[in-house]
Amino acid sequence: MERSQQATGRFISLEGGEGTGKSTQAKELAKRLREAGHDVVLTREPGGSAFGEKLRHVLLADDAPERSQLAETLAFYAARADHLERVIRPALTRGAWVITDRFSDSTMAYQGIASAYSADVIRTLDDLVIGTTKPNLTVILDLDPVLGLRRARERAAAAKTAGLDHFEAKDLSFHVALRGAFLDIARQEPERCVVVDAGIAESDVANAIWHAIEARLGP
Repeated sequence: MERSQQATGRFISLEGGEGTGKSTQAKELAKRLREAGHDVVLTREPGGSAFGEKLRHVLLADDAPERSQLAETLAFYAARADHLERVIRPALTRGAWVITDRFSDSTMAYQGIASAYSADVIRTLDDLVIGTTKPNLTVILDLDPVLGLRRARERAAAAKTAGLDHFEAKDLSFHVALRGAFLDIARQEPERCVVVDAGIAESDVANAIWHAIEARLGP
């Protein structure tokens, strides 16, 4: 059964293109909230649950097979449905703060706007899968995609991984469109979204996120 988080926990999503530092900032935010005495669940998409993590591997692997936009979108929502049921909603119900590295805005940006797929399909899936369980605050980390992709390559080299993942490997024009998609989402929903410059020092990004949360959610 779907439950609204509004009366209990707080739900925060971090969004943005590749190399914007979402994972780093999500961890730092979780640390600050725990130090402030909050129960915090730090999670990610695709993933967050055992089923979601399996789909993450399929969706992001550098050797992932080609698939249709509909198949890809449905796979993301299958992972999200399990994530919501098993992780996010139970945590919010008990009063925890949930921080997720990506949520449904990424699907709209990646599979919808940047890929020129039907936004109406994604909105329909949002209504079906997410319902009222929407973030109280979404932090969109904004960065020049050239710099973001450079960071992604440096991260892959440092981790000695096989290379860029399925989406990092797309051409620059896709990532330029992706940046515009996230900024469009922020303009359309200013009451939920705040844009933070991800090109400044990591500590300054963390402080900007914290100030936004203090102003909007009062931790």
